[in-house]
Amino acid sequence: MLQASTSEVYGDPEVHPQPEDYCGHVNPTGPRACYDEGKRAAETLFFDYHRLYKLPVKVARIFNTYGPRMLENDGRVVSNFIVQALRNEPITIYGDGSQTRSFCFVDDLLDGLERLMESPASMAGPCNLGNPHEVTVKDVAQRIVSHIGSRSPLDRRPLPQDDPKRRRPVIGRAMELLGWQPRVPLDTGLKATIGYFSMKMATQPPSTAPRERAALKPLAQH
Repeated sequence: MLQASTSEVYGDPEVHPQPEDYCGHVNPTGPRACYDEGKRAAETLFFDYHRLYKLPVKVARIFNTYGPRMLENDGRVVSNFIVQALRNEPITIYGDGSQTRSFCFVDDLLDGLERLMESPASMAGPCNLGNPHEVTVKDVAQRIVSHIGSRSPLDRRPLPQDDPKRRRPVIGRAMELLGWQPRVPLDTGLKATIGYFSMKMATQPPSTAPRERAALKPLAQH
């Protein structure tokens, strides 16, 4: 049984980059706690069942995946930026954009998940699956604007509480035990994702969902 966990279990990390043995820095009463602590609790249940009932489990901690077939209103940073840039709308950035993320193209993630599921039973995890190439949120926005040739300006808004300042996975475990590492460069993946959204938006009427979602949930940088 696979638990699709997340880098959010590390919270706003005080250890950088983040290895699997880092227990995290999570605010249990903050606005992000429902997701962060929910994933942490799910990992706890998986490993309890693994210990008590010998249930074969795999726990993957996924870092910022992107690529074609994302939803245009899913609130993720890459899809938000691309949709806003294609419409020449202001691109919403929280804080000054210097916070970092590590973006992994969906094909690479799927390869990692397949290798994890096919690994020996002793490899229960947790296992970081993500791209160790770290970039700022502002840099991602500027790359997307450049690839599209958009006229979108950057719209800076206050940084949400407990927003992680830096995020980059240590993937030594995946490299050693799964023979896995990401292969798709960020610009290659962004161009493929832009192409998907360009075709999708050309065949459907505009939606206000991304703007509404951003107003309700200012956590789109994750």
